[in-house]
Amino acid sequence: MQVRWIEVTLDCLDPVRVAAFWQGLLGGELSEPLPGWRRLEVPDRPHITFQPVPEPKTAKTRLHLDLEVDDLEAAIALVEGLGGSRTGEQHVYPEGTVEVLADVEGTEFCVVEYTALHPGRLVGGDR
Repeated sequence: MQVRWIEVTLDCLDPVRVAAFWQGLLGGELSEPLPGWRRLEVPDRPHITFQPVPEPKTAKTRLHLDLEVDDLEAAIALVEGLGGSRTGEQHVYPEGTVEVLADVEGTEFCVVEYTALHPGRLVGGDR
């Protein structure tokens, strides 16, 4: 038996709006797998599916995405330009800085800029 991670699904009030935010951030292609749903396909990454739900987000997100960036301030500016926001939470560790952000419906995610000493950091956009 094999288990393979293929996608993560986000509940949202407005899948079209939330999917457009994530496409603006990550690139990729959007599709409509079911009426009212959206799916973002970014090459070589698990898909993100946006599932319509009737209730708004009311608590801290229990699962979140971590995105590695090579310029933290530019990433924050992009998120804010797409309608996302800062949560005011930032963590500075020896291996890098983590900024907790939120998408257009308040779903939290992290952007991480690693220090030059971290072996898995981005170098010229490649790992």
